[in-house]
Amino acid sequence: MLCAASVVQFADTTWAQCAARDVLRNQLKLKTRTAQPSQLPINSARDVATWKTIAIGTFAGSITLRNELDSMGCNVGGQASEILARPAFAVGSRKTDVELVVVTPAQLGFTSDTVSLADVYARARQLGFELAAAEVGPQLRIQYFDQPMGEFLIIGMEPIKTWSGEPIILNVANGGAGLILIGQDGRAGAEIPATSRFVFARSHQSAPGAELIDQTAAILPP
Repeated sequence: MLCAASVVQFADTTWAQCAARDVLRNQLKLKTRTAQPSQLPINSARDVATWKTIAIGTFAGSITLRNELDSMGCNVGGQASEILARPAFAVGSRKTDVELVVVTPAQLGFTSDTVSLADVYARARQLGFELAAAEVGPQLRIQYFDQPMGEFLIIGMEPIKTWSGEPIILNVANGGAGLILIGQDGRAGAEIPATSRFVFARSHQSAPGAELIDQTAAILPP
C-alpha cells in the first residue's frame, strides 16, 4: 500500500512539472534564477563556464520523447511539434552527457541591435562552440523545471524543415503560463536581437584561434 501511494505521488508530481502552478511552486521552493550573462565580448569558448549538463539518448525514439513531454504536461508549440515528428529529427542511440553553454550575440562580439542567425552560428563555431543536437531542445525542456519566468533560450542547432519546407529551430521558454518548447524562424538570414540567449554545446577541441595561441606560446622562449 505504501509503495502504491509513493507511485501515485511520484506520478502526480512528474505529470505536473510543466504546469503553470507547478512552475511557480518550483521557483518559490528552489529560489533559483539564471544569472544574466555579461555582455562583454569573449575571445574563446574557454572564457565561458558550462551552464548545465544534460543527458541525451535516453529515449528509444522521437515518439517516446514526445510522449514524455506530454506526460509531464509540457506544452509544445505547433512548429516544434511538427519538427519533432519529422524524419530529420533524430535521438541518440545511447545515453550521452552534453555540456551546454549560454551566450548572447553581444558576447560573441556583435555590436548591432540585430544579427543574422548564420552570422551567430559562424562566430560561435569560430570561438569553439558547437551546434547542439536537435534532441537537446526537448531534453532540456524535460530537465529544466526551474527555468525562470520570462526566460527564452534559443537552441543553436541545425534547422529542421516543416512539412511545408519552413526551416525551424527550437526555443525552450517560460513565458509565465508554464514551461514550453516552441519553434522559431531558422532561416540563415533570420534577424536575431543581440541580447537573445543561445544554447550551444561545448566543444572539447580548442577553437582555431586558441590553438594557434597555444602553439605560439610553446615556440616562444620563456
